Amino acid sequence: MVFLITFTQLVFLGSVIFLENRDPTKTIIWLLILGALPILGALLYILFGRVVLKRRLSRHKQMRLEETEEILIDRQVRPSAEDVDQAGDIPMNKKLARLLLNDANAPLTLNNRSEVLTNGKKTFRALFAALEDAEDHIHLEYYIFHNDAIGRDILNLLMRKASEGVKVRVLVDGLGNRSLEKRFGELRKAGVEMAGFYPVRFPFFSRRLNLRNHRKIVVIDGRVGFLGGLNVGDEYLSRNKKIGFWRDTFLKLEGDSVNFLQTVFLNDWYVGTHEDISGPMYYPHSPQLGTQLTQIAATGPDSDWGSMLQIFFVALTSAEKTIYIETPYFIPDEGSVMALKTAALSGLDVRIILQGVPDHKLTYWASHSYVEELLESGVRIYRYQKGILHAKVLILDGEIGVVGSTNFDIRSFSLNFEISAFIYNCNFAQRLEQDFHQDLADSEEIVLADYKLRPLSNRIKESSARLFSPLL
Repeated sequence: MVFLITFTQLVFLGSVIFLENRDPTKTIIWLLILGALPILGALLYILFGRVVLKRRLSRHKQMRLEETEEILIDRQVRPSAEDVDQAGDIPMNKKLARLLLNDANAPLTLNNRSEVLTNGKKTFRALFAALEDAEDHIHLEYYIFHNDAIGRDILNLLMRKASEGVKVRVLVDGLGNRSLEKRFGELRKAGVEMAGFYPVRFPFFSRRLNLRNHRKIVVIDGRVGFLGGLNVGDEYLSRNKKIGFWRDTFLKLEGDSVNFLQTVFLNDWYVGTHEDISGPMYYPHSPQLGTQLTQIAATGPDSDWGSMLQIFFVALTSAEKTIYIETPYFIPDEGSVMALKTAALSGLDVRIILQGVPDHKLTYWASHSYVEELLESGVRIYRYQKGILHAKVLILDGEIGVVGSTNFDIRSFSLNFEISAFIYNCNFAQRLEQDFHQDLADSEEIVLADYKLRPLSNRIKESSARLFSPLL
């Protein structure tokens, strides 16, 4: 009887996986796992194989965006696609901008200025200064927020600002910040509102385990915003001796684009708390600050389409001169691999900087499984040697720069909640290129002839990691 019940369950679950018509590689791997480890495989699929709640999340996200646009409509802060077509000398990939507009619900704003913050010291110095100036509200959202020296400094500052009457809300991912939960009571007593995004009370029995909020967002008074790759922790300031130097990129934004960074935070706050916060006070009028055409793209399981994967594909296929990518985790789909190879074979200067010092071995070896075929097509690939590379940067044709939390991997493209800023501005892109070229100097280039001579053990690690990469 037990055998019959188990067999029936496996047939049913296998049929579900088969009929989902997902990526064939994923389907085959899940069916193999299910066949080899029936009970464990079924549990793993329930926990990791399905994206749940998408429809409800997407509906609320769209409602939130419409509310924001209604508040801002009289200010004309959102240029239409037709306005952009008439934008004159503004450097912009119109195809990419339209896709972001339609696919990721990423409005265009022109009244913006930005500052690239290279590494932890500059990032936290700018962040502390902005937090000190807060008068009305502070909104922070992080994937990881450690209760260590830098974490305590920020929390103490937040409690002081709350005591001064500033409304402080902190949203952290429900899985990566369990140690911080010990201070929730203290923080709430001090007036800081704390919430966890999809908290996992029973890690091995929750379908939400695989849906993580990887965003890093700070919004202060609705006027200043931050986003990028850095979490809150001493290691991001290169203070952890075991980890060593940490290379990362953050971005400070001012202007109309902050309105849509605010919208993302308030939507995520609703998901974490079911508290619906809105109103004009969170969207103050911005004075004229600059002319950086900007789109804030928030993607994840609440997106109607495979937003970021499509966006990156169009970005790669639309470039005409250069494609510079900096990412710690590089696990592309076949379409992205083809786009990179085609660009290089077409004569574009395509360069990718990967981790040379890994912080996660499985993703490191999976990333390197793509190196040989890309090198053969003319893509130039480098391994960063100075420390841990964690920056997520894309630069196209010296005119478009992308900074955010999104890695160039399957998890960021389809499972994580991510945030990225697309800025169409030559000065901004060239500022990112300065850091990119410095990172090239701190890297070693992988030479195809030498790479082909790598040990068999490395090839086995690469192939094994790549086999399971669709499940990472």
